[in-house]
Amino acid sequence: MAKPTKHAGTICTILGVIALVGIVLGILRSNALITILLLIPTAVYEVYRTEGESTRWASWVLLLVLVAEVLLVALGIQFDLASFLGEEQRYVAGYEVPIGDVKVVGPAIMAVLALILIVRTRGRYTKWLAGIILVTSFAIVYAIDPTVFARWIRLALDQGLNLLR
Repeated sequence: MAKPTKHAGTICTILGVIALVGIVLGILRSNALITILLLIPTAVYEVYRTEGESTRWASWVLLLVLVAEVLLVALGIQFDLASFLGEEQRYVAGYEVPIGDVKVVGPAIMAVLALILIVRTRGRYTKWLAGIILVTSFAIVYAIDPTVFARWIRLALDQGLNLLR
């Protein structure tokens, strides 16, 4: 059953502003927890709006990963995946991905799930929410570790340039 859209645009705008405030405060205070907490309302509304089978599971997993990320950051859990795996980078779907602190894995998973939602859904509001989540996921990585963020951006640019060649 289609979800009502009467106030969806207003709700998405408000959630976008809340996420933007979270991004700005999180980066200014170097505190990813602020950014993560202010993204939760968007993720909850995304769960409510999704209707398709694949988009429903993607939005639920996204919300669960976000909650797990809250716990990792709030409890200050430090776990270096690179040392554990014995390598600085891993190939994922044919791309070399830099790895590090376990806390940056959650936003990476959230970004992938947001991309799935953008591609797989037909609803413009669901796409809008997924876009907010995608952008905020990158901000969370930046707030956690700007050096990992820089490596990810460099990797994305390299891959983009390779596609143009």
